[in-house]
Amino acid sequence: MSKVWFITGAGSGLGAGTARAALQNGDRVIAAGRNVAKINDALREYAGDTLLVTALDVTNPAEVLASVDRGIAEFGAVDVLLNNAGGGVFGNFEELDWADIEWQYRVNVFGVMHVLRAVLPVMRRQRCGTILNISSGGGIQGFAQSTAYGATKFAVEGLTLALAQEVEQFGIRTVLVEPGMFRTDLLSEASVRYTAPSIDDYSHLIPARDAWAPVNGTQAGDPAKFGKVMVQVAGMAEPPRILAVGKDVLGIIETMTAERRQQAAKFAQLSSSTDFDAAH
Repeated sequence: MSKVWFITGAGSGLGAGTARAALQNGDRVIAAGRNVAKINDALREYAGDTLLVTALDVTNPAEVLASVDRGIAEFGAVDVLLNNAGGGVFGNFEELDWADIEWQYRVNVFGVMHVLRAVLPVMRRQRCGTILNISSGGGIQGFAQSTAYGATKFAVEGLTLALAQEVEQFGIRTVLVEPGMFRTDLLSEASVRYTAPSIDDYSHLIPARDAWAPVNGTQAGDPAKFGKVMVQVAGMAEPPRILAVGKDVLGIIETMTAERRQQAAKFAQLSSSTDFDAAH
């Protein structure tokens, strides 16, 4: 049975890869993003009755609601939400402009929430649906010079895992998707914000731009293959609660799991010393 997808950030990367995979699967897609021309170009070979392209800035709640309403008017349902839109701010935490930190949260956290609050009433009425919230390897392990980005992805992790418990009763399945490094536009000049070094104590470090910019276009992950995996997951009656995607992110999980176990064992006595005594 064909599904209706609502995909944010559909003009490139993981969003476009998933939109193509869904359309190839015979599904219908509401492809949303800030740049409609970019989406039309990315999905031009699929133009037709199964594709609806809509302008959407996830930081604008009214625009989010309008896009969802337009999709419902066109296709009558939203069966799968891919909450993918995002951006990145990179630089040492102390050197970040506060405006950039707030922008990072508006896009990566509040944007996700705005879309969820628009789509969840639709899925509750349907008593079914699948939500795919995009986190990152940076939501599992913190990385220097990506403090703001990592903080937002950790927030998406907590949001998704808690939300899953609230909406499962309505037949809504929620998947926390943790991609590794995929060849997307995240590190392109159009999507990323770099903070220029400004504090002498950090001057010995490689600037964030010099560290991250060369990675753009060399990432191992293929967005087309990612999209095919998302279509498989959306077709499962019982999808995973957490899905790591990419060999590199599997390595991150192994590293962090080992570190947590080691730290828990090393400081177990200290950790357990805070409970009330049995007499209480």
